[in-house]
Amino acid sequence: MIDLYSWAAPNGHKVQILVEELEIPYRAIPINITAGDQHTDGYRAINPNGKIPAIVDHAPSDGGVPFTVFETGAIMVYLAEKEKRFLPTELRQRSEVLQWLFWQVGGIGPMMGQAQHFFRYAAEKVPYAITRYQTETRRLLKVLDDRLEGREFICDEYSIADMASFAWIRIHKMTGVPLDEFPRVQDWYGRVRSRPGVGRGLDLLRDQWVDVTKSDEAKLNLFKKNR
Repeated sequence: MIDLYSWAAPNGHKVQILVEELEIPYRAIPINITAGDQHTDGYRAINPNGKIPAIVDHAPSDGGVPFTVFETGAIMVYLAEKEKRFLPTELRQRSEVLQWLFWQVGGIGPMMGQAQHFFRYAAEKVPYAITRYQTETRRLLKVLDDRLEGREFICDEYSIADMASFAWIRIHKMTGVPLDEFPRVQDWYGRVRSRPGVGRGLDLLRDQWVDVTKSDEAKLNLFKKNR
């Protein structure tokens, strides 16, 4: 059994989609990041970085005590390796999936997150910041659009790289960067979104979603409060 500590946000969606695609037993434990759950000592003991998601595997492959994993990239690799799905074992194919997974973790996720923040959430509009992060978001979407030429999925076969990127590209409207300029990304997005496991992952905790733009408490807990 996997305990999945998550919330309805892009990083949470990445792992929510994966556990649904894997069809493994798990228990979803909401961590309401708009109410400050991520700052509690109890959750910090699970994830010292105080972000979502995190997992506790109560049946690790080594047969030992429950094992905790935080950071989305690490969680996705851990679960894919354990279940032997969505991460190839052949050297070159595996490396390609990991490269594109880390491209998302270090690139399009943070850049779209900042674009969303300054475009949608910031109390004071900062034109330089909006332009900076929207421009980088467009550059990264072009990288992905080029990669998808002649491919249905990022690394030919559907993988954790697709799940990870999809969860962030899903918020493109909130960044002010439409997908109109990236037809291959649009087609890929539709293919990923149509998968039943993806739909189930997105639906998980959907009913608890909070519109941060309408809640000063949510803004405080997300953007200003460290602990």
